[in-house]
Amino acid sequence: MARRCVLTGKGVQAGNNVSHAVNRTRRRFLPNLQKVSLLSDTLGEKVKLRLSTSTIRTVEKRGGIDGYLLSVPSTSLTGDLRKLRRRIEQAKASA
Repeated sequence: MARRCVLTGKGVQAGNNVSHAVNRTRRRFLPNLQKVSLLSDTLGEKVKLRLSTSTIRTVEKRGGIDGYLLSVPSTSLTGDLRKLRRRIEQAKASA
């Protein structure tokens, strides 16, 4: 399983551990990923995603998963999320 946020693409970064004697050894900075279930208001169902904590805050700020998916360009989304966005748009149009 990739250590990558599904919505934003935030992933692993590399850097150095620097000791007091300024010895440098390579290390990895892992993103804070969480498995969350977000409720889609228009579809009335839960969507399970693996998101970073900063992305979870952004999704909540934009009005849930529906508001977030409709506010970002579809070119930045993966295939599954594009399908979900299309379903949300169709449900809003029919309602």
